[in-house]
Amino acid sequence: MLNRLLSGDMPRSRVLAVMLLAIFAGLAVAPFLFPGVKALNVAAKVLIFVVLVASFDLLLGYTGIVSFAHTMFFGIGAYGVAIASTRLGAGWGALAAGLGGALVVSLLLSLAIGLFSLRVRAIFFAMITLAVAAAFQTLASQLSDWTGGEDGLTFKMPEWLSPSFEPFESEVFGVLVDGKILSYYLLFAVAVILVLMLLRIVNSPFGRVLQAIRENEFRAEAIGYRVVLYRTTSSVLSALFACVAGAMLAVWLRYNGPDTSLSFEIMMDCLLIVVIGGMGTIYGAVIGSVVFLIAQSYLQDLLRLASEATGSLPWLAALLSPDRWLLWLGLLFVLSVYYFPTGVVGRLRAGAVRKP
Repeated sequence: MLNRLLSGDMPRSRVLAVMLLAIFAGLAVAPFLFPGVKALNVAAKVLIFVVLVASFDLLLGYTGIVSFAHTMFFGIGAYGVAIASTRLGAGWGALAAGLGGALVVSLLLSLAIGLFSLRVRAIFFAMITLAVAAAFQTLASQLSDWTGGEDGLTFKMPEWLSPSFEPFESEVFGVLVDGKILSYYLLFAVAVILVLMLLRIVNSPFGRVLQAIRENEFRAEAIGYRVVLYRTTSSVLSALFACVAGAMLAVWLRYNGPDTSLSFEIMMDCLLIVVIGGMGTIYGAVIGSVVFLIAQSYLQDLLRLASEATGSLPWLAALLSPDRWLLWLGLLFVLSVYYFPTGVVGRLRAGAVRKP
């Protein structure tokens, strides 16, 4: 049953299986196990980035396409929900209309990029996607009547997803369940479904062809596969999943702006997470997102404690200052690449194969 649910893509490593099970269980009970606004925000962000990074890995890790326009579709999904909720009001119909419209726009735009640009090789395609993403971000900032410009859009969610909504009179396991927690579990359910869908795609005959194209495009074309068609389809599917991830972000934040969903920093975070977790593995998106976002969210707090503990050594306290958290984050990334060149998932699977 589990093997079928995971589309035959088992962890193939006991350590990896334990890590994935712990992450799944932790995210499933996060509102009760880790009370507090910050912890819940980090858990929700992990769910969103798991979908976003996994969809990006479908392009980079499985098809071998380097694209810098991925966050554009992420932003389209977020803006679709934001614009629809602002103009149609707080309701499930507005959410459905916003998501549906965003998916259509993402489909058409990704199809256009795929048909016109995927014939261009390597770095040239990456530069084209970067230019398109930059143009879209500028457009989102300029169309203030629709997008709110640089200020963005703040909107309301349906009553069940509103923080003021409390379905139970008493606390559940010591936590007062409200619309925010219901929003979290909506994100959790969507993330689990989308990850299982991506596992099914990459382990299907279609996914095997994508991996063949990644390994040797000319050989795949020589044996009869229409490479441009497969690469275009991969680009469209990746864009649609990223669009849904953007809608998840908008539902959670009840706000969207250019810097929230279209920032180039998000694109860089996706690249880092893919490298940390392991390219060509959906599980790598899960592991990488958890590691990166926890480090990004709590490294400053850990450095603050370390700096206070080493106050008797001024030079060490200054080195461990929370203001230098980006330095330490960069160092952690360098070390992870050095010790895990194929990512955490790749290293764990390789270690499991070497064992007698």
